[in-house]
Amino acid sequence: MLPAALFGLVIGAVLGTLGAGGSILAVPALVYGVGVPLATAVPTSLIVVAVSALGGLAVRWRTGAIRWPVALVFTATSIPAAFAGTALGRLIPERWSLLAFTALMVAVAARMLAAPAESGGACRTRGGEVNWRRCLPKALAAGAVVGALTGLFGVGGGFVIVPVLTMLLGLTAAEAVATSLVVITITALAGLTAHGLTGTHVEPAVTAVFAGTALVAAVATGRLTHRLPAATLRRAFAWVVIAVAGGVATSALFFQAALGSA
Repeated sequence: MLPAALFGLVIGAVLGTLGAGGSILAVPALVYGVGVPLATAVPTSLIVVAVSALGGLAVRWRTGAIRWPVALVFTATSIPAAFAGTALGRLIPERWSLLAFTALMVAVAARMLAAPAESGGACRTRGGEVNWRRCLPKALAAGAVVGALTGLFGVGGGFVIVPVLTMLLGLTAAEAVATSLVVITITALAGLTAHGLTGTHVEPAVTAVFAGTALVAAVATGRLTHRLPAATLRRAFAWVVIAVAGGVATSALFFQAALGSA
Protein backbone atom coordinates (compact mmCIF):
# COMPACT_ATOMS: atom_id res chain seq x y z
CA MET A 1 0.00 0.00 0.00
CA LEU A 2 2.87 2.39 0.75
CA PRO A 3 4.27 2.39 -2.82
CA ALA A 4 0.74 2.89 -4.18
CA ALA A 5 0.25 5.90 -1.89
CA LEU A 6 3.61 7.46 -2.76
CA PHE A 7 3.20 7.04 -6.50
CA GLY A 8 -0.36 8.34 -6.29
CA LEU A 9 0.86 11.53 -4.61
CA VAL A 10 3.47 12.12 -7.32
CA ILE A 11 1.11 11.53 -10.23
CA GLY A 12 -1.70 13.59 -8.75
CA ALA A 13 0.70 16.46 -8.01
CA VAL A 14 2.03 16.54 -11.58
CA LEU A 15 -1.43 16.34 -13.13
CA GLY A 16 -2.78 19.06 -10.83
CA THR A 17 0.17 21.35 -11.54
CA LEU A 18 0.84 20.82 -15.24
CA GLY A 19 -2.50 19.42 -16.46
CA ALA A 20 -0.60 16.96 -18.64
CA GLY A 21 1.97 14.21 -18.46
CA GLY A 22 1.49 13.00 -14.91
CA SER A 23 -0.39 9.86 -15.82
CA ILE A 24 2.49 8.60 -17.98
CA LEU A 25 4.09 7.13 -14.84
CA ALA A 26 0.96 5.43 -13.52
CA VAL A 27 1.36 2.16 -15.43
CA PRO A 28 5.11 1.74 -14.72
CA ALA A 29 4.47 2.59 -11.07
CA LEU A 30 1.76 -0.04 -10.82
CA VAL A 31 3.70 -2.74 -12.70
CA TYR A 32 7.16 -2.25 -11.22
CA GLY A 33 6.49 -0.31 -8.02
CA VAL A 34 3.30 -1.98 -6.77
CA GLY A 35 3.66 -5.32 -8.56
CA VAL A 36 0.37 -5.70 -10.44
CA PRO A 37 0.27 -7.26 -13.94
CA LEU A 38 0.03 -5.00 -16.98
CA ALA A 39 -3.51 -6.15 -17.79
CA THR A 40 -4.60 -4.88 -14.35
CA ALA A 41 -2.34 -1.83 -14.32
CA VAL A 42 -3.94 -0.22 -17.40
CA PRO A 43 -7.55 -0.04 -16.07
CA THR A 44 -6.25 0.86 -12.62
CA SER A 45 -4.32 3.71 -14.22
CA LEU A 46 -7.49 4.88 -15.94
CA ILE A 47 -9.25 5.13 -12.58
CA VAL A 48 -6.35 7.12 -11.17
CA VAL A 49 -6.31 9.37 -14.24
CA ALA A 50 -10.06 10.03 -14.07
CA VAL A 51 -10.06 10.73 -10.34
CA SER A 52 -6.99 12.99 -10.52
CA ALA A 53 -8.39 14.91 -13.48
CA LEU A 54 -11.67 15.40 -11.64
CA GLY A 55 -9.76 16.77 -8.67
CA GLY A 56 -7.89 19.25 -10.83
CA LEU A 57 -11.10 20.12 -12.64
CA ALA A 58 -12.97 20.83 -9.41
CA VAL A 59 -10.47 23.53 -8.53
CA ARG A 60 -10.91 25.21 -11.93
CA TRP A 61 -14.67 24.72 -12.28
CA ARG A 62 -15.64 28.28 -11.34
CA THR A 63 -12.76 30.04 -13.04
CA GLY A 64 -14.54 30.18 -16.40
CA ALA A 65 -11.49 28.69 -18.14
CA ILE A 66 -13.22 25.56 -19.45
CA ARG A 67 -14.14 25.74 -23.14
CA TRP A 68 -16.97 23.22 -23.35
CA PRO A 69 -17.52 23.23 -27.15
CA VAL A 70 -13.82 22.44 -27.65
CA ALA A 71 -13.94 19.65 -25.05
CA LEU A 72 -16.99 18.09 -26.68
CA VAL A 73 -15.34 18.11 -30.11
CA PHE A 74 -12.35 16.23 -28.73
CA THR A 75 -14.47 13.65 -26.93
CA ALA A 76 -16.58 13.01 -30.04
CA THR A 77 -13.69 10.96 -31.42
CA SER A 78 -11.73 10.15 -28.26
CA ILE A 79 -14.53 8.00 -26.80
CA PRO A 80 -14.85 5.52 -29.71
CA ALA A 81 -11.07 5.57 -30.15
CA ALA A 82 -10.66 4.55 -26.49
CA PHE A 83 -12.73 1.43 -27.16
CA ALA A 84 -10.63 0.69 -30.25
CA GLY A 85 -7.39 1.17 -28.32
CA THR A 86 -8.59 -1.21 -25.62
CA ALA A 87 -9.37 -3.90 -28.19
CA LEU A 88 -5.98 -3.42 -29.84
CA GLY A 89 -4.19 -3.69 -26.51
CA ARG A 90 -5.58 -7.17 -25.95
CA LEU A 91 -3.96 -8.36 -29.19
CA ILE A 92 -0.43 -7.13 -28.43
CA PRO A 93 1.94 -9.25 -26.28
CA GLU A 94 2.90 -7.65 -22.97
CA ARG A 95 6.57 -7.30 -23.89
CA TRP A 96 5.81 -5.32 -27.03
CA SER A 97 3.20 -3.24 -25.23
CA LEU A 98 5.80 -2.21 -22.66
CA LEU A 99 8.33 -1.34 -25.37
CA ALA A 100 5.74 0.75 -27.20
CA PHE A 101 4.91 2.41 -23.91
CA THR A 102 8.56 3.37 -23.35
CA ALA A 103 8.59 5.03 -26.78
CA LEU A 104 5.52 7.00 -25.75
CA MET A 105 7.20 8.00 -22.48
CA VAL A 106 10.25 9.33 -24.32
CA ALA A 107 7.98 11.31 -26.68
CA VAL A 108 6.13 12.82 -23.72
CA ALA A 109 9.39 13.73 -21.99
CA ALA A 110 10.72 15.35 -25.16
CA ARG A 111 7.55 17.40 -25.42
CA MET A 112 7.94 18.54 -21.80
CA LEU A 113 11.59 19.51 -22.33
CA ALA A 114 10.69 21.58 -25.38
CA ALA A 115 9.61 25.18 -25.05
CA PRO A 116 6.07 25.45 -23.69
CA ALA A 117 3.39 25.96 -26.29
CA GLU A 118 2.23 29.51 -26.72
CA SER A 119 -1.23 30.56 -27.80
CA GLY A 120 -0.88 30.62 -31.54
CA GLY A 121 -4.47 31.04 -32.57
CA ALA A 122 -3.96 29.31 -35.91
CA CYS A 123 -7.67 28.55 -35.95
CA ARG A 124 -8.90 31.83 -34.53
CA THR A 125 -10.90 34.35 -36.52
CA ARG A 126 -10.27 38.06 -36.25
CA GLY A 127 -13.01 38.24 -33.68
CA GLY A 128 -11.26 35.68 -31.49
CA GLU A 129 -13.66 32.81 -32.16
CA VAL A 130 -12.53 29.33 -33.18
CA ASN A 131 -12.77 28.76 -36.94
CA TRP A 132 -14.23 25.25 -36.77
CA ARG A 133 -14.55 24.95 -40.54
CA ARG A 134 -10.79 25.14 -40.86
CA CYS A 135 -9.71 23.23 -37.77
CA LEU A 136 -12.47 20.73 -37.01
CA PRO A 137 -10.74 17.83 -38.84
CA LYS A 138 -7.48 18.42 -36.95
CA ALA A 139 -9.26 18.65 -33.61
CA LEU A 140 -11.19 15.44 -34.30
CA ALA A 141 -7.97 13.68 -35.34
CA ALA A 142 -6.23 14.79 -32.16
CA GLY A 143 -9.16 13.51 -30.12
CA ALA A 144 -8.89 10.12 -31.83
CA VAL A 145 -5.18 9.91 -31.02
CA VAL A 146 -5.87 10.75 -27.38
CA GLY A 147 -8.61 8.13 -27.15
CA ALA A 148 -6.49 5.40 -28.72
CA LEU A 149 -3.58 6.08 -26.36
CA THR A 150 -5.94 6.13 -23.39
CA GLY A 151 -7.48 2.77 -24.19
CA LEU A 152 -4.18 1.16 -25.18
CA PHE A 153 -1.86 2.43 -22.44
CA GLY A 154 -4.08 3.87 -19.70
CA VAL A 155 -2.73 7.41 -20.08
CA GLY A 156 -4.70 10.64 -20.00
CA GLY A 157 -3.41 12.19 -23.20
CA GLY A 158 -3.01 15.70 -21.85
CA PHE A 159 0.45 15.86 -23.45
CA VAL A 160 -1.36 15.80 -26.82
CA ILE A 161 -4.39 17.87 -25.89
CA VAL A 162 -2.69 20.87 -24.28
CA PRO A 163 -0.33 21.69 -27.18
CA VAL A 164 -3.16 21.28 -29.70
CA LEU A 165 -5.43 23.57 -27.71
CA THR A 166 -2.80 26.28 -27.38
CA MET A 167 -1.02 26.16 -30.73
CA LEU A 168 -3.95 25.18 -32.96
CA LEU A 169 -7.03 26.65 -31.31
CA GLY A 170 -5.36 29.58 -29.59
CA LEU A 171 -6.51 28.87 -26.03
CA THR A 172 -4.56 30.39 -23.17
CA ALA A 173 -2.54 28.12 -20.90
CA ALA A 174 -5.23 28.23 -18.21
CA GLU A 175 -7.99 27.46 -20.72
CA ALA A 176 -6.00 24.61 -22.27
CA VAL A 177 -5.29 22.93 -18.92
CA ALA A 178 -8.88 23.25 -17.70
CA THR A 179 -10.35 22.04 -20.98
CA SER A 180 -7.88 19.16 -21.23
CA LEU A 181 -8.95 17.95 -17.78
CA VAL A 182 -12.53 17.62 -19.06
CA VAL A 183 -11.38 15.59 -22.07
CA ILE A 184 -9.09 13.45 -19.90
CA THR A 185 -11.88 12.66 -17.44
CA ILE A 186 -14.43 11.66 -20.07
CA THR A 187 -11.95 9.69 -22.19
CA ALA A 188 -10.51 7.84 -19.19
CA LEU A 189 -14.02 6.81 -18.12
CA ALA A 190 -14.69 5.58 -21.67
CA GLY A 191 -11.49 3.54 -21.63
CA LEU A 192 -12.36 2.14 -18.22
CA THR A 193 -15.78 1.10 -19.49
CA ALA A 194 -14.16 -0.61 -22.46
CA HIS A 195 -11.83 -2.57 -20.17
CA GLY A 196 -14.74 -3.48 -17.93
CA LEU A 197 -16.67 -4.90 -20.86
CA THR A 198 -13.73 -7.18 -21.64
CA GLY A 199 -13.84 -8.64 -18.15
CA THR A 200 -10.68 -6.95 -16.83
CA HIS A 201 -10.58 -6.57 -13.05
CA VAL A 202 -8.67 -4.25 -10.72
CA GLU A 203 -7.45 -4.68 -7.16
CA PRO A 204 -9.81 -2.55 -5.04
CA ALA A 205 -7.41 -1.81 -2.17
CA VAL A 206 -4.52 -0.76 -4.37
CA THR A 207 -6.81 1.26 -6.61
CA ALA A 208 -8.43 3.06 -3.67
CA VAL A 209 -5.09 4.06 -2.13
CA PHE A 210 -3.53 5.03 -5.45
CA ALA A 211 -6.53 7.05 -6.64
CA GLY A 212 -7.23 8.59 -3.24
CA THR A 213 -3.74 9.98 -2.77
CA ALA A 214 -3.64 11.15 -6.39
CA LEU A 215 -6.90 13.04 -5.86
CA VAL A 216 -5.62 14.76 -2.71
CA ALA A 217 -2.41 15.77 -4.45
CA ALA A 218 -4.23 17.00 -7.58
CA VAL A 219 -6.57 19.20 -5.56
CA ALA A 220 -3.79 20.57 -3.37
CA THR A 221 -1.42 21.41 -6.21
CA GLY A 222 -4.27 22.72 -8.35
CA ARG A 223 -4.81 25.43 -5.75
CA LEU A 224 -1.10 26.26 -5.68
CA THR A 225 -0.48 26.06 -9.41
CA HIS A 226 0.17 29.81 -9.81
CA ARG A 227 2.76 29.77 -7.03
CA LEU A 228 4.80 26.82 -8.24
CA PRO A 229 7.65 27.00 -10.82
CA ALA A 230 5.81 25.04 -13.49
CA ALA A 231 8.64 25.22 -16.04
CA THR A 232 11.21 23.85 -13.59
CA LEU A 233 8.84 21.12 -12.45
CA ARG A 234 8.09 20.17 -16.06
CA ARG A 235 11.76 19.76 -16.93
CA ALA A 236 12.57 17.80 -13.78
CA PHE A 237 9.62 15.49 -14.32
CA ALA A 238 10.62 14.96 -17.95
CA TRP A 239 14.02 13.62 -16.89
CA VAL A 240 12.36 11.34 -14.38
CA VAL A 241 10.12 9.99 -17.15
CA ILE A 242 13.17 9.33 -19.36
CA ALA A 243 14.91 7.48 -16.56
CA VAL A 244 11.84 5.34 -15.88
CA ALA A 245 11.45 4.66 -19.61
CA GLY A 246 14.99 3.31 -19.67
CA GLY A 247 14.22 1.01 -16.76
CA VAL A 248 11.00 -0.25 -18.34
CA ALA A 249 12.71 -0.89 -21.68
CA THR A 250 15.55 -2.77 -19.99
CA SER A 251 13.10 -4.94 -18.08
CA ALA A 252 11.01 -5.66 -21.18
CA LEU A 253 14.03 -6.51 -23.32
CA PHE A 254 16.12 -8.55 -20.91
CA PHE A 255 14.14 -9.65 -17.87
CA GLN A 256 11.03 -10.79 -19.75
CA ALA A 257 13.21 -12.35 -22.45
CA ALA A 258 14.95 -14.37 -19.74
CA LEU A 259 11.60 -15.47 -18.38
CA GLY A 260 10.49 -16.55 -21.83
CA SER A 261 13.64 -18.61 -22.42
CA ALA A 262 13.29 -20.21 -19.00
